[in-house]
Amino acid sequence: MTSSTPSPVRILGISGSLRRASNCTAILRTLQDKLGGKAELIIHPLNDLPLYDQDIDNETAPDSVFAFKRAIAEADGLIAVSPEYNYGMSGVLKNALDWASRPAMKSPLKGKPSLIMTASPGFTGGVRAQYQVRETLSGCLARVIARPQVVIPAVHEKITDGRLTDAASIDFALAAVDDLIEEIRIVRLSQAA
Repeated sequence: MTSSTPSPVRILGISGSLRRASNCTAILRTLQDKLGGKAELIIHPLNDLPLYDQDIDNETAPDSVFAFKRAIAEADGLIAVSPEYNYGMSGVLKNALDWASRPAMKSPLKGKPSLIMTASPGFTGGVRAQYQVRETLSGCLARVIARPQVVIPAVHEKITDGRLTDAASIDFALAAVDDLIEEIRIVRLSQAA
């Protein structure tokens, strides 16, 4: 007998910054606080992932690699938040996505509804990094949702006590998460058919 009640939506959040006071992590924590019953957002730290090395991309990979891939596989969707470093995404995020992209064509990212956000002290809010993250996730066969880009400019002025406090930025980010949840529902329906 199957239940007609859909299981709760589970979203994995990854921050492209390892800094203790990371603005990107603050954005994820804010979303976590504001989602209410819509979805569960689990933030997975990337601190323990080693640099990608094909020589250990096998059963000898560190436990942190398997834990990261398992977290992606168990999630219904993904939110990747990146700072912009030198006109691009952070190396931390690129490295994590490289690990997650393996094995090719069977990655836990394949078909995974994914939302990209970027944040920067600059006035563009990380829009140049946004493009690189989108290209990498697309290359991993993730299902990047099509919607206006979530970029948060002057982010350093919008974070207080480890949380995003700018109402307009919060509302825009939450609307994007709503779009991600809707995409997850569409994927669930197609899988159930």
